Amino acid sequence: MRIPLLPFLLSSALASPVSHSATAAKGVYWLLAGDSTTAPNGGWGDGFLATTVAPGSAGHNYGHSGATTASFRAGGDWGQVIQDIGTYKSQYDVYVTIQFGHNDQKATSGVTLDQYKTNLLNFVKETTSAGGTPILLTPLTRRNFNSSGMVTENLAEQRAATISVAQANNVKWIDLNMASEDYVNAIGKTVASKYNLASDDWTHLNEWGGVVFARIVIDLLVEKYGALFEAATKKNETLSELIKAGKPA
Repeated sequence: MRIPLLPFLLSSALASPVSHSATAAKGVYWLLAGDSTTAPNGGWGDGFLATTVAPGSAGHNYGHSGATTASFRAGGDWGQVIQDIGTYKSQYDVYVTIQFGHNDQKATSGVTLDQYKTNLLNFVKETTSAGGTPILLTPLTRRNFNSSGMVTENLAEQRAATISVAQANNVKWIDLNMASEDYVNAIGKTVASKYNLASDDWTHLNEWGGVVFARIVIDLLVEKYGALFEAATKKNETLSELIKAGKPA
């Protein structure tokens, strides 16, 4: 099961909509903020925009390879997200997905766990002040397997910290880390390897891997916040059912 025309689909997803959904006053404009596991060429973000966004909605992937919660701001990417909220909020309901942790956790990042939490909270506050709605995502699992054949849980601190910020501040959130880990454990190492960007890259996603894990993201959002996103979501019931059943997609 493959989508060979993802660039074409993505251009269609980003095009200006002709009309809004009859069941929603506005479409949704998605702004995706994150590291390489969200970014083009390695993350789920482009697959999300190309395959889960219904006509009448659109978005932009600002995921950046190597980004931490500090460098994403320092490099100007976050400023562009805030600018886009202002640009699109009159026409759309603007939602900003915020998913970091893979680089923040590195000893060389200069970002402590407390700083990570503070940086996430600042993103949340600034999104809200600009007129958007933030959604915190726990970081996508890595697909490294231990000797017992299970995924190594090496983002547990970042997962807990993200959830803590969300719950303490009444912020929308989904547990992408746990959902993606559960799915990878269910399908096993051999199948999971088919999503690798390169044969030995157990963190980043190839094109189809991006589509699969993007479907996990949108299914989590619709399951938890249904009415907000159902009309703005392009369904793929076959893929959703495979993931839900823990079967290879």
